Amino acid sequence: MLLLSLSHQRLDRAGARRPMEELYTLEREVGRGSYGVVFEGHVAKTAHRVAVKRLPCSSPEGVELYLQELWAMRSTANNHVNVIALHDCLLQTGPRSLKPLRPGKLPLPLVESVLKGSVVGAQEEDRSGRGVQRSDSAGKLRDKTNTMQQAGARSQQDSKAATPQRPQHRGRKRAAWRREDEPGPRRCLALWLVMEYCDGGDLNHYLLSRPPDTRSNQTIVKQLCSAVAFLHSLGITHRDLKPDNVLVCMTAKGPVVKVADFGLSKMSEGVVDGDLTRQHFSSTCGSDFYMAPEIWAGLSYTAQADIFSLGVMFWAVLERITFVEEGTTQEQLGAYVCKGRSGWLMPLGEALCENAELQLSIPTKYRRAPPLPPPPGPAMCALLLDMLAADPNARPTVDQLESRVRSALSEDSH
Repeated sequence: MLLLSLSHQRLDRAGARRPMEELYTLEREVGRGSYGVVFEGHVAKTAHRVAVKRLPCSSPEGVELYLQELWAMRSTANNHVNVIALHDCLLQTGPRSLKPLRPGKLPLPLVESVLKGSVVGAQEEDRSGRGVQRSDSAGKLRDKTNTMQQAGARSQQDSKAATPQRPQHRGRKRAAWRREDEPGPRRCLALWLVMEYCDGGDLNHYLLSRPPDTRSNQTIVKQLCSAVAFLHSLGITHRDLKPDNVLVCMTAKGPVVKVADFGLSKMSEGVVDGDLTRQHFSSTCGSDFYMAPEIWAGLSYTAQADIFSLGVMFWAVLERITFVEEGTTQEQLGAYVCKGRSGWLMPLGEALCENAELQLSIPTKYRRAPPLPPPPGPAMCALLLDMLAADPNARPTVDQLESRVRSALSEDSH
């Protein structure tokens, strides 16, 4: 068990020294990515279950992502059921000291790190995560990008042999962040984000660990559409929508999905009536199988890139299209184009970047062994083609998308 117990610590806040209000017990690691580790935990005083994400402040690039994620999550203000809720944020300033961050405030040393391009007062961090007492009761924890919750993983093994795989050693066109460790005294060891806990894992785990369910798939599509509409109305472009970044909460009424991981998100000022189509971005970021063709081409892009990512996800969810990413053994949801005699996989965005006139086949002609859901109806297929248009201006805006999703599902049901 990991114990984050700091009741004996005292903080100097507004001239007064007060005891640390919150105590969190961290029970096990449930996810690990390129930049942070997520734990399942509880609030000690209430036993309320939470997810606690630790983000080590070891590089200015990483710190910039953390501040973007924090700012975006604060902006959502826990106001949408399909967006992950942030309960608290803490700054680790010493091996065993955490300082709660006030709402609306950013830690100045971290802001300074981003502006200067080097970590302010950084030093090599103890990689064992000092300041957090551990006992390895859960076994050894693997360091793997985009690791999903382990429960139910065995149920997917039987289908892997028939799952198309991403070809080896193919160059990627997107820039990767790099970590840098800087010597010197450290003032900010890490950020800790305390969020709502989702017991259904991510969308890959949830859907691929159970038989296909058309009604559940359609519910998930509508919830994702609602979540992205909410984010765009706040001026937030996610820029990394994919099944790994969608968590699932199990409720008595069915699954509730939560869009999460806002490290690559961008917030736009002066958005009029939720219109983000005029705000342009230039940073090449995202995940290969969900990136829009304009990003693959290195062009400037708008929030319509999120619509393309949603289109890939919707198609994969509705038809249960999967692949195995290079360097992993985990089956993932995602649509693609099969190229060449060997049938190697090319992300849709990359294929459309190379050939904007490419005709996508929806529903897919490639059908794996059952169980598979029935293909989407004509109205939903037409909508998917519009969402996956090579020209971002030809894609529906997220406001148009909500009404079209409801209309297409209703029309196809008859």
